[in-house]
Amino acid sequence: MPDWPWRRREEQPSVRLAGRDVPVVIRKLSHARRMTMRLSRDGQEVRVSVPSWTRQADALAFVHQSASWLEAQADAVPQRQVPAHGAVLPYLGEAHVIAHDPAAPRKIVARDGALRLGGPAETLVPRLRRWLENEARAACGADLDHYCAEANVARPRLALSSAQRRWGSCSANGTIRINWRLIMAPVPVRRSVVAHEVAHLVHFDHSPAFHAFLGQLFEDDMESTNLWLKRNGPGLYLPFG
Repeated sequence: MPDWPWRRREEQPSVRLAGRDVPVVIRKLSHARRMTMRLSRDGQEVRVSVPSWTRQADALAFVHQSASWLEAQADAVPQRQVPAHGAVLPYLGEAHVIAHDPAAPRKIVARDGALRLGGPAETLVPRLRRWLENEARAACGADLDHYCAEANVARPRLALSSAQRRWGSCSANGTIRINWRLIMAPVPVRRSVVAHEVAHLVHFDHSPAFHAFLGQLFEDDMESTNLWLKRNGPGLYLPFG
């Protein structure tokens, strides 16, 4: 599913949270029957969905009436630590210290709880992201091969996703998309998402038959991996936004 097409107005409304002005983005939906609100994963935006007939003033009043709730949500957002020498970056569910030496080889090596790399410091962040994406492509590809064989289905096309609200998806044409950030999560968590999407190749719904099939397909505890994502998933967005 594509990311929501949030559109900003020239005069951006905002709400004061934790001593700073946080932009409020209002989205009018023809199918909405009530107002809903959430704080973006990084705490940088309040997003409000409202019925198409709703006045902006009413939507903003809804936001300001919920300021205490938003404050609590903002306080729970982990602080971003930009990837740099000495910073900690999760990889396969384990904390790795970034060990950058400009004189060392540019190739990234994960060893002994560290991500070691050389090259210029100004390109460190994009190079780390590309490396993680490549690792995700290889790992998710292997996961997909395994679960398709277990499910006795043809292996579909795999694509990496940068979606802000979904860890995986299976389209009607069979393409499976997996969020590349899952390479930072524990291996069973990543594999649970791939297994979930492969199960959709057999049951394109969330019926009891789907869940029963997924329970047979996935070798670990789906409930615990879902709980991990609920509690820790937002943190996977912090290093690279």
